[in-house]
Amino acid sequence: MAQISFAFTHYDLKDQRAGAVIEITLSKIANVRLMSNANFDLFKNARQHKFLGGVAKKSPIRLTIPESGHWHVVVDMEGHPGKAESAIKLIQPAKPQTAPRFTAAG
Repeated sequence: MAQISFAFTHYDLKDQRAGAVIEITLSKIANVRLMSNANFDLFKNARQHKFLGGVAKKSPIRLTIPESGHWHVVVDMEGHPGKAESAIKLIQPAKPQTAPRFTAAG
């Protein structure tokens, strides 16, 4: 199988819950791709894949995990000169507050 022909930085997020936010900090413009495990396998083999993100022109950027599962972030410079330094941080969503419970009187 073919392999991708450009360098990239890979972050394996392991299993994440839907709604978790990933904050990516970049030193310059770069491509940022948030992918499911299956799509990351396609990406590594230079196959058509789906991802959230795209060209990040500002930093930091935040992407939200759309569904629970195994996720990956890739930062690459395909189509951009140089190399960007990157870092990521997981921001867990706020826990939903429990609505107060009322009992019927009477």
